[in-house]
Amino acid sequence: MSKEPIKVLFASFEAAPFSKTGGLGDVAGSLPRYLNNEDCDVRLILPKLSCIPQRYVDRMEYVENYYVPLGWRNCYCGLFEYKLGNVTCYFLDNEYYFQRDNVYGEFDDGERVAFFSKAVLETLLHLTDFMPDVIHCNDWHTALVPVYLNETYRQLYGFENIKTVLTIHNLKFQGQYSGAVIGDVCGLLGTDADRQMKLEDGSANYLLGGLRYTDIISTVSPTYANEICTPWFGEHLDWLFRERRDRLWGILNGVDYQVYDPHTDPNIPCHYTEKSLGGKTKCKKALQEELGLEVNADRPLLAVVSRLTDQKGMDLITYNLPWIAESGAQLVVLGTGEERYAEAFRYFEQCYPGSFAARIEFSEPLSRRIYAGADAFLMPSQFEPCGLSQIIAMRYGTLPIVRETGGLKDTVKPYNKYTGEGTGFSFANFNAHELRGAISEALELYQDKKAWNALKRQAMEADFSWNASAAVYMDMYRQLTGKY
Repeated sequence: MSKEPIKVLFASFEAAPFSKTGGLGDVAGSLPRYLNNEDCDVRLILPKLSCIPQRYVDRMEYVENYYVPLGWRNCYCGLFEYKLGNVTCYFLDNEYYFQRDNVYGEFDDGERVAFFSKAVLETLLHLTDFMPDVIHCNDWHTALVPVYLNETYRQLYGFENIKTVLTIHNLKFQGQYSGAVIGDVCGLLGTDADRQMKLEDGSANYLLGGLRYTDIISTVSPTYANEICTPWFGEHLDWLFRERRDRLWGILNGVDYQVYDPHTDPNIPCHYTEKSLGGKTKCKKALQEELGLEVNADRPLLAVVSRLTDQKGMDLITYNLPWIAESGAQLVVLGTGEERYAEAFRYFEQCYPGSFAARIEFSEPLSRRIYAGADAFLMPSQFEPCGLSQIIAMRYGTLPIVRETGGLKDTVKPYNKYTGEGTGFSFANFNAHELRGAISEALELYQDKKAWNALKRQAMEADFSWNASAAVYMDMYRQLTGKY
């Protein structure tokens, strides 16, 4: 007799290919597929956002509608279902909250995510074939799910044994609002949550509430799990992580190797593998032509694909732009963010035509061509919970140059010039001169094509697919539920 699988409801505000603003969308769109097996039944629940491509909306099946109590409101909620590969996806519809121009950044985000969190639990009353053992929440957008579960739904039949996991993808964003939202928006005035969610200044912090109520806290890399227990990385919640250290897991994110594969990627001009790198040379030539750079195989091509923010180390990169120009290297930047960084990159593009290219936009196809065509990838982050770009870069044989923090430290093995081991280059302190030193090391090695190609192959052979990480998530679910 086969054992019953662990049932997991994976709650996220975004998931590729439906909606994506960053790493959370990648994770929510791929991890459930790798977790779904004979031991685990994972289903994904999302808001029905207006940015979801119409081709997916047209194939969603309407299930039913009901009302969700939220404070003094009674809010409509429509339930739709969609099958994505082996994953059943539920979409919660409310045009007032979700038919917006942006996924986030709206004036009433606090109310929008409170509705979604409450609706996740209310929806379980309307699913006839599924009651989860675990609700896996992600970031502050779903942090109220453990709060509502314990304050409102725990006494209902079927909810009494549900466990929760709250994964932190970026601790910097916590959902902090006036304390008035606890009563007016969340409808939790007078409950224990009224105290548990409040900071010393009286403001409400959604993530704080979730962290206090959830059974397991997880982060997206082992190093980041340790870092957030310190004041430097803990974003004023380090005390709580130290307090709940026995409930804190660090599980490295993976990358969907079926999506990011230089052997099959339809976005790049020429395919290649670690055993046959000739196609990467052609990708570099094509990228130089596309961006108006000097077509020269001997010039090392550095790349940045990132949000242009101080968190991503843009200060260190812009400080080094004159030196990079003098070094003879080329640089391509793709991304959007703070205007001061965008202006710096545009300025150097004008000053050094043929050497610098700035694309202040985001384009998934262009990002793939950059991963495939560049020689090295710059990612000198102040902090990085996991980071996927450096993993994707390695997958495409583009050697990462990173700061040793969070997931960057866990994924990039620094080059050892004596043994030849490694998958990239790294530096320890958040310092422009240390970044310059790491770039110098890479540029020096680039002159030795045999050693450079060997390092590229090692980077491409490193396995950061979801298989290993999914196994650790399964261990976590088993410990949480007692289902072995």
